[in-house]
Amino acid sequence: MRQQIVVSGLGGQGVLFLTRVIAESALRRGAAVLTAETHGMAQRGGSVLSTIKVGAFRSPLIARGTADLGLFLAAENLPVHGPLLRPDGALVVSTDQVGAYRAVDAAAVARELGAPVLANLILLGFAAADDLLCVGRSDIEATIRAISPPKLVEANLEAFQRGLELAGSR
Repeated sequence: MRQQIVVSGLGGQGVLFLTRVIAESALRRGAAVLTAETHGMAQRGGSVLSTIKVGAFRSPLIARGTADLGLFLAAENLPVHGPLLRPDGALVVSTDQVGAYRAVDAAAVARELGAPVLANLILLGFAAADDLLCVGRSDIEATIRAISPPKLVEANLEAFQRGLELAGSR
């Protein structure tokens, strides 16, 4: 198991929770995991970049052009963080715009569910449906159950499930 993942978004979108779900899911499978995050502005709405390396790596930082997967909660971060992806890397973006990537309007679906912060798990489900992650759906669901606050477990699982369904309806 070896994968380099970039998670990009804005403060308040759940970038760090999404990173934790992926990292802990990989740990459950016995993989080595390194993570790092960079906060643009230390406030809600500032740019946030998180990197996840699953496998035998020495540094958590991802060099330009080497990431296998990019999960973008904010399309406006593509010009800044997109170059971290390798040319044949998979890119999943929360947007209502069509582009050279897999697109899902996770923010709109999250608003329909009544909780805008759920866009992160919708995006994760969308990516998991295409088997883009080195961890499986059941690993992710188990991690969501384990780390979500008790009152949010069902909503978080529902958001992840909606992402899976949206990918299947394309």
